[in-house]
Amino acid sequence: MAPLAAQSRTGGRVIRVANGDTLPVRRVPVVLHQIGRAAQGPLDTTTTDSQGRFAFSFRGDTTAAYLLSVRYDGIQYFSSAIASHPNRPDTAVAILVADTSSSAPVAAHERTLLISRADESGTRTVVDWLVLQNRGERTRVSPDSLRPSWGAPLPPEAQNVELADAVTSQFSAEALEFRRDSVVLFAPLSPGRKELILQYRIPATLRRFSVPLSEGMDSAFVLLEEPRARVIAPTWEVVDSQRIEGRAFRRWAGSAANVASLEIAFPAPPVSARVTLLLLVGAAACGFALLAVLGLRRRAAVNPNPLYLADAIARLDAAQLERGSAASPEEQQRYLAERARLKAELSKALAGAPRRS
Repeated sequence: MAPLAAQSRTGGRVIRVANGDTLPVRRVPVVLHQIGRAAQGPLDTTTTDSQGRFAFSFRGDTTAAYLLSVRYDGIQYFSSAIASHPNRPDTAVAILVADTSSSAPVAAHERTLLISRADESGTRTVVDWLVLQNRGERTRVSPDSLRPSWGAPLPPEAQNVELADAVTSQFSAEALEFRRDSVVLFAPLSPGRKELILQYRIPATLRRFSVPLSEGMDSAFVLLEEPRARVIAPTWEVVDSQRIEGRAFRRWAGSAANVASLEIAFPAPPVSARVTLLLLVGAAACGFALLAVLGLRRRAAVNPNPLYLADAIARLDAAQLERGSAASPEEQQRYLAERARLKAELSKALAGAPRRS
């Protein structure tokens, strides 16, 4: 630990919004939290005065972070990180709390998709960044333990969906649930903006990828690593390119208003050298097999089997004998013509057959 020589100070007000005005929240406990390597947890507690004000003095640690929390109407509200250096006291912190409602309107205000190129596993990684906005004055809560406070559709092809960064996320992994093609949230959503960053994978064999958009979304952005991948929409275009961890992505932007889904097209996957070789070997084998069959048929047509022809003549004679005097003149004529043809073929076959010694 590296404790500071002088004491640090922080303070501010706890307020709530009602009918467009800010009102002080009186007589509520405020907790100062320390988050450090050596120790973490509540450090001190105080209570707001009649004007909702509070103040703390504490011995800060340069290796730790500090924040404040207030519990109001059953919901825990946290401040952002506060300054702990004695020369820079953070004494104007405003912690906004709100009454609760299970019907407060919340919408996915903005969505950003970052899609990588296909990797060795045969999939693409997708980072799906949603900005949720509660424009009202009440905190949105779940109506009961079975129904979520908010939910949104996910692409049906999404695999292994998870919270992208549990450390910096504004929601805990326990508050999220993934149900086939959707994500639902069982956490309160206070007035203002909240960020939810998900990560999942999609098959690299997809040529079209459709991302459903929630109603009320204002804007969306798509970052594609694959140069020939594109967003299929009349008003969408490439606005710039960005490098993320040394990898180049093209950034597409356009209007998401009244758009049910985003369609993203991927190029056909390149055929590897191994697959190309296998295809060539297979094609050559099929060609040789076809030539062999044609050769056998040609030889059979030129040199019919004498035994086959002799058997055909015997069968023809037996059939004619069975008909006897009942055979018509036309049938008798066809019999004689066919027998003469088969006999001529038999003579040719016998003449061309190899002689045994």
